[in-house]
Amino acid sequence: MAAPLAGAAPDGGVPPVSPQAAAAGFVDVRTVVPDAIIDLRYATADNFVGVPLYPPDARCLVHESMAPGLAKAAESLRAQGEVLVFWDCYRPHDVQVRMFDAVPNPAWVAKPGPYARSHEAGRSVDVTIAEQGRLIDMGTDFDDFSSRAKAYATDGVSTAAQANRDRLRAAMADGGLAVYSGEWWHFDGPGAGVQRPILDVPVD
Repeated sequence: MAAPLAGAAPDGGVPPVSPQAAAAGFVDVRTVVPDAIIDLRYATADNFVGVPLYPPDARCLVHESMAPGLAKAAESLRAQGEVLVFWDCYRPHDVQVRMFDAVPNPAWVAKPGPYARSHEAGRSVDVTIAEQGRLIDMGTDFDDFSSRAKAYATDGVSTAAQANRDRLRAAMADGGLAVYSGEWWHFDGPGAGVQRPILDVPVD
């Protein structure tokens, strides 16, 4: 297991989202899952591009349609002494462009188009599980571009890691959130695949 992770804000206070985020129907995931661990990899250099893609004070924003499902998933995990860790939430279009420029392979990075869906619409999240402040073994790290990252992979993935992935999928399914078969950490909310106008919402 990895090094200890930082938890939610100790005072539980979550500032209001920006006017642009509110107009898009976005909420800060901490208002939905108060004990969530927010570890936005793209706000750091610890990602496949190797440089920060979000500002350091970036927030985990999701469309309000995901709120009930995420709350339910978190409740299911909480009963087992576990919490959700969020690696990515809403992703601006220009960041998606930079990602595809770095890895122009649609098998691993969604090719930007003339519309928003999934992360770009705030209707998908990248998550994992932590227990007692430490990440649970899932067999790969985030954004692992190998066959072991597939949601139902078995080759090269330990039995324990497979069971952990099963538990994450079950909790998310309790909330009506569906895993993307190509990435064990990616889950789609209602309407994630619908093409929508590109948003111009800051992540901070």
